[in-house]
Amino acid sequence: MTGPGAGLPRLTLISHAPTAATRAARFPSDEGVDAGELRRFAVAGVRRADLVLCDTSLRTRQTADALGLACATADPALRDLDMGDWRGRALAEIPAADLEAWVGDPAQAPHGGESVAELIGRVGRWLARGARVSGHTIAVTHPAVIRAALVAVLRSPAEVFWRIDVPPLSTTFLHGRAGDAWNLRHACLPITEEMTATGALDEREASAAVTPTTA
Repeated sequence: MTGPGAGLPRLTLISHAPTAATRAARFPSDEGVDAGELRRFAVAGVRRADLVLCDTSLRTRQTADALGLACATADPALRDLDMGDWRGRALAEIPAADLEAWVGDPAQAPHGGESVAELIGRVGRWLARGARVSGHTIAVTHPAVIRAALVAVLRSPAEVFWRIDVPPLSTTFLHGRAGDAWNLRHACLPITEEMTATGALDEREASAAVTPTTA
């Protein structure tokens, strides 16, 4: 997380738009977002950001484009939880015992990929680096990354990860504080037209707003 800017760091995390995997209860691969979902949104106004980040996945880049955010910088620390052998598979295809082990123990990775504990550690280190950089950053990323960020910021036990719902196209606002730390301002607010009407997305909140279209 790098970039110019004045004052304490501010971070807006935006969860990517829904995908076919989301709707079919499958673990994601590198599929794009639902085309119909993208057509429902048009840019109503994008607030100033010193830096816009995402990872290299198609779904985050398509979401950033649809929101009018020029995501010029790909940050590998924002990549989704690595699901290893489960990538692209439906939940129903995974042995129940393996799923229970994975959900019940954050250190377990029966899929051969990344554990939840490893994800939280990775995102926590990324946040610590970002807390030393002034200005406003928008990161278009994955629900798992936002869950991990909230666990890290609130210094909660890793088991809390599964208790956090992160809807598609929601925003989470963090403000930097002394000591490489963050304060949570708002968590998982949906992006709606009302947010601009109420002034929730002004320069200080530094968010993006979208409005439905009839196309």
